[in-house]
Amino acid sequence: MAEAADFQGTSPSPARRWLRRSGALLAGAPLLAGLLQLPLSTPSQAAEKASVAASGSSGPVDVHLDSLSPSAPTDGDTVTVSGSVTNTGKQTVTDAHVGIRVGPSLNTRSAIDTAARRGSFQPGLDPLEVGGKYVAQVAKLAAGGSQNFSISVPVKDLDLGADGVYQLGVSLTGRTTAQPWDQVLGIKRTFLPWQPDAADTKTKTTYLWPLVSTVHLTAETGSDAQQTPVFKNDDLAKEISPGGRLDQMLSLGSQLDVTWVLDPDLLASVDFMRGGYRVQQENGTTVAGRNQAVANAWLDKLEKTVRGQSVVALPFADPDLASLAHHGKDVTGSLSHLKDATDVAADTVETIVHVKPNTEFAWPADGAVDPSIVKVATSAGADKVIARSDSLRETGGLSYTPSAARPIGGGTTAVVADERLSTAFQGDMMKADDSTLAVQKFLAQSLMINLQESKNERSIVVAPQRMPTASQAQSMAEGLRALQQGNWSQSQTLIEAAKAKPDPGATTKVPPASAYPSSLRHRELPRSAFERIQATQAKLDKFRTILSDEARVVTPFGRAIDRGMSSSWRGRAGEAADFRQGVETYLDGLMGLVHLIQKSDAKLSGRSATIPVTVQNNLVQGVGHLVLRLTSQQPTRLKIGNGPYDEQKIQVAGEHSQSVKFTTSTQANGPVQVVAQLYTEDGQPYGDPVPFEVKVTEITSTVMLVIGGGVLLLVLAGFRMYTQRKRAAARQAEEDAENGPEAGGGSADTEGTVDTDSTDDSAAGPERASDPESGADDPEQPSDPTPDTAPESADPSDTGERVDR
Repeated sequence: MAEAADFQGTSPSPARRWLRRSGALLAGAPLLAGLLQLPLSTPSQAAEKASVAASGSSGPVDVHLDSLSPSAPTDGDTVTVSGSVTNTGKQTVTDAHVGIRVGPSLNTRSAIDTAARRGSFQPGLDPLEVGGKYVAQVAKLAAGGSQNFSISVPVKDLDLGADGVYQLGVSLTGRTTAQPWDQVLGIKRTFLPWQPDAADTKTKTTYLWPLVSTVHLTAETGSDAQQTPVFKNDDLAKEISPGGRLDQMLSLGSQLDVTWVLDPDLLASVDFMRGGYRVQQENGTTVAGRNQAVANAWLDKLEKTVRGQSVVALPFADPDLASLAHHGKDVTGSLSHLKDATDVAADTVETIVHVKPNTEFAWPADGAVDPSIVKVATSAGADKVIARSDSLRETGGLSYTPSAARPIGGGTTAVVADERLSTAFQGDMMKADDSTLAVQKFLAQSLMINLQESKNERSIVVAPQRMPTASQAQSMAEGLRALQQGNWSQSQTLIEAAKAKPDPGATTKVPPASAYPSSLRHRELPRSAFERIQATQAKLDKFRTILSDEARVVTPFGRAIDRGMSSSWRGRAGEAADFRQGVETYLDGLMGLVHLIQKSDAKLSGRSATIPVTVQNNLVQGVGHLVLRLTSQQPTRLKIGNGPYDEQKIQVAGEHSQSVKFTTSTQANGPVQVVAQLYTEDGQPYGDPVPFEVKVTEITSTVMLVIGGGVLLLVLAGFRMYTQRKRAAARQAEEDAENGPEAGGGSADTEGTVDTDSTDDSAAGPERASDPESGADDPEQPSDPTPDTAPESADPSDTGERVDR
């Protein structure tokens, strides 16, 4: 970044400079006297001391600056500095005090960086103490000991000059046993932005506030009507619970003027939680989630917070644009996932929080761009790319920081975030000292931008890390709150920043691929990741064609595929691979629920017969658009239908099976290999083939003659029995006529009763015919179901099963 030249009016007056120089000489006199009293050092000792001085050692005392209030003072304020001092040396410190040193003002952004890196006290570079009553006494500080301090100084006594960024040092001056004279034993530097009155022209500042998380949902859903989602763990509940990272991000952002950047996958995941969800366990089982109320509260809070605010939606699951550009674009179909993720983003956000987001922005990891990244980023419809100034560097020799927006060709606008401001809070902000220093440096850099070319209005964008920790978010909010209360900055939205007039001298050339940081490239998703994603997509495309309700499968798996290419997997290659493998494995399991039941070998006797094949559907929804083909491997011995194979269309209701019969004809005896296979209607094999053997036994003409003769004998025997019975009946009738009513097999009384004790065959035959235990001749009842291809048992057939004739 180019820097501004020295500013007029920001240096101390000649009288003040003379006083400071005189003070420095007077302060150095005791030190000089002490040095003269020391014994002469050997050359090796002198070299060692020089080495220590050159190393920038801050001395035996660590100074911690825990708070500075106000962060950006104005006239009439009192600056309060609080912290602690710790003796890290081996000697006791005595007769010490903590003092404040202010000045001189800095003229460039690079000067701020240099001052922040300095560790040791350097006379001439570090200003004199404010002194007087504005010190904190430390009578004695033993080795390893600590003591807190707090010093308050009215701004009028800090001797600040013109508007600018001033160095502020907090130092401990004291003595040790080995060096019994006053000396600076430790110092901590920070910055004091000084803009007491409103600037004539304020910098317009856009701060992105990202609500992004890692992947939490799996591809698995329940078979119930609600398709209960399954989460990898319950970590998301911890993030959105009161005090959690995302809860704090939401609470802090609600008090600031920011542009919200939302990942629709995060919103969808929380939305699934409030409708009921399950959580995977280590043993593979799932248990019911219990944080529906937390999810409800967080989404309600989010909806109220972003109402009427500037909202930008990333593509669903925040796809890794750089990985796509460098490794995925050559894998056929990969870019289509980015388009799908972009298309679904706006609907997801609008449905859940009822705000229509802007989807015109693409945000590569850390704002690093090259031509291929820009091309991929804009392929799904975005025409604005959020870059960063350490990637799209200034090459035109500008003496100031230019506005963020600049055209980079092809109708695309690069919105270049300032690298120093964007990375200000990336460190460990758990300690108050680190947070305070980060806030003051952030404000100093922001004010310095405004002091450069102060008559020209500029638009600056700050794009922090995607997933700040809770402590980082707190520091970000503290710095941004002070900035928005300051006198040199004015808030604006990202959309407004993208429309701002570009600086004519700002660079518009996208750096080549060779300039892409290797540290980022090593964290990208590999080509194999996109190949795995595409293999899963191909299976999903096949599966969807047979489903009666494809949305129950296509939607959750489509979003799971999007999650497999998320930016959140950077640096977690193993976890990412496991996730993608899990998605594919679960899809394989669902597809396997529609399958052919295994068949054992069959025997076929005769010239024609039918072979049944059963399709089992264990899905809760029906399937169709399938074709079942039965193929003979030896059609010269066994034909299926009229040729080597036959096929029939299949449609099976959910959780049912369907048996299909194929007509066969034999040509010769012997075993024949037969294969059953399901196909989609476009001819793609579905599932595994089911092979089995059919043993063909042809019936010869001699056997047919024997069978025919046996049938003829049975017919003749029946005819003979019929004629014999008829003759016997006729003789009985004649005898009855001759003997009168008193004779014969029964007798009748005067009331005309007949004896029915006769037991000859003619009376017994009809009774047996009506015997309920006999079912051979039972008539079909009207209530009997119409025969169909009933579901066949899913158990394997017995060895040597016979096919239907």
